[in-house]
Amino acid sequence: MRDHVKVMAPRVPTHVPTASGTGRVTSRLPDDLLAEQIERLAVFSAVIAGLWTFGLAMDTVIVPALLGFKPAPFAVVLETIGLAVSAAMYLYIRLANHNYDTKAAAGLAYMIANAVGVALLNTLAMAGKMPDGPYVSWAAILILVFSMIAPARPLPMLAASLVAATMDPLVTSIFYLRGLPALPPLTAVLHYLPNYICAFIAMVPSHMFQRIGRRLREAQELGSYRLVELLGHGGMGEVWRAQHRLLARDAAVKLVRPEVLGAGTEADARQVLRRFEREARATASLTSPHTINVFDFGVANDGKFYYAMELLQGRDLESFVRDFGALPAERAIFILRQVCHSLADAHARGLVHRDIKPANIYLCRMGLEYDFVKVLDFGLVKYRNRASGQTLATLNHHTSGTPAYMAPEIILGEADVDRRADVYSLGCVAYYLLTGELVFEADSPMKMLMQHVQAIPVPPSERTELPIPPELDAIVLACLEKDPDKRPQNAAELLEIACECHTCEGWSQTAAKAWWERHLPELTGPLTIEDERAEVVTV
Repeated sequence: MRDHVKVMAPRVPTHVPTASGTGRVTSRLPDDLLAEQIERLAVFSAVIAGLWTFGLAMDTVIVPALLGFKPAPFAVVLETIGLAVSAAMYLYIRLANHNYDTKAAAGLAYMIANAVGVALLNTLAMAGKMPDGPYVSWAAILILVFSMIAPARPLPMLAASLVAATMDPLVTSIFYLRGLPALPPLTAVLHYLPNYICAFIAMVPSHMFQRIGRRLREAQELGSYRLVELLGHGGMGEVWRAQHRLLARDAAVKLVRPEVLGAGTEADARQVLRRFEREARATASLTSPHTINVFDFGVANDGKFYYAMELLQGRDLESFVRDFGALPAERAIFILRQVCHSLADAHARGLVHRDIKPANIYLCRMGLEYDFVKVLDFGLVKYRNRASGQTLATLNHHTSGTPAYMAPEIILGEADVDRRADVYSLGCVAYYLLTGELVFEADSPMKMLMQHVQAIPVPPSERTELPIPPELDAIVLACLEKDPDKRPQNAAELLEIACECHTCEGWSQTAAKAWWERHLPELTGPLTIEDERAEVVTV
């Protein structure tokens, strides 16, 4: 994890909007593809260093030992220089803090430098005994192999390849003009014709890389966002870190497959899309600071739904409790009040979450505040045909929610599922925070669901060694009532009850900050802003 929370400032956009909403996509390759090719360029330089080392060993050790020939001093110098240049190139790619474009340009220069060395060795080796007809030089092989690795655009690749192809006839012509055994200039050009053929062929891989990069960039661009890094994936789809092409912010983009929302036919897909748009708009309209901010939503080219939301720095409650254990009562109530604040805002607008669980509640650092709660994934539930009834037997295929946190009325397929189902789920979450355990444990989802319908929960205070006041015990058990009429009727009512639980006071921002500095120090550093020149400014 990063040492600082970073907000990305605007960079030069790769897509320039026009009045019609279209734009021109730059020919630059996406950064992830560039990174892979730069990595291969490092491997290439290491291989070339190995070849120069082999040639040097042959000329200085193996050939003199076996045949008694003395090595040509000039060849030894060339091979030593080639080895040094290749080693320097490898270290430059690995260690230099330069951007990908600069390293790609250095790669073209490196190919030309190797072509010069090959040309000198070719001319020295074949002086006075040039073969008749075209000759395939090692420079031609160098050009072809390099074109399959280098992240260069077609025209720069062609220019560099033509320069590299010309090294053989150029060096031969210089030798000829100096009176040394070599081919005449025009004959040398014809002799090394395969070099030029390979130079033009080198444009083919470059064109291919550009086409792949263009398609990859199109696939990575969703509305105004460009996908940068896969953060996770699950049953609903994938979550990516994305960058807005114009604004100074990162975002988390969630891709949701239509089939997981229950759209089996084209008509279902259209209906799901309308429902998705309605619920996404409703979620975006929520104003509680404890609800995830939704920036944008839409449909990708491959039919996936996506929505862009704020990128959070912290941990979801499921992994938080799993890694750090159950929470003390005062911290648990501190968190639950914030969740209630978010749900109360949603309930007031007629929106029911229907999938409240620790994995959908994020505990994060927000500016200078710690233990700041954000509730995620409002309204993203499976599509359900309201005309068809649902029972326990069909639950695994059609009911939205998570078995460990599901209200009995949802499990039984009752048509009138309302805000009280969220209250029940929140009671399950509170139980998990206080005990580190689920309300009901079972060896199969079906048995767990049956317990939610029939079994009486054990008070949380009896399942943990941490002290839990009777008042908080009572709040949790009230939320877990089987009959919805006996629960708090909505999150606003539960929030009022939680705020009146004065026996659980004591957790504060000072305590929260101290805990984070001790257990999650990577998220407590100075807030920084990173501009397009990669300078970090502490706020």
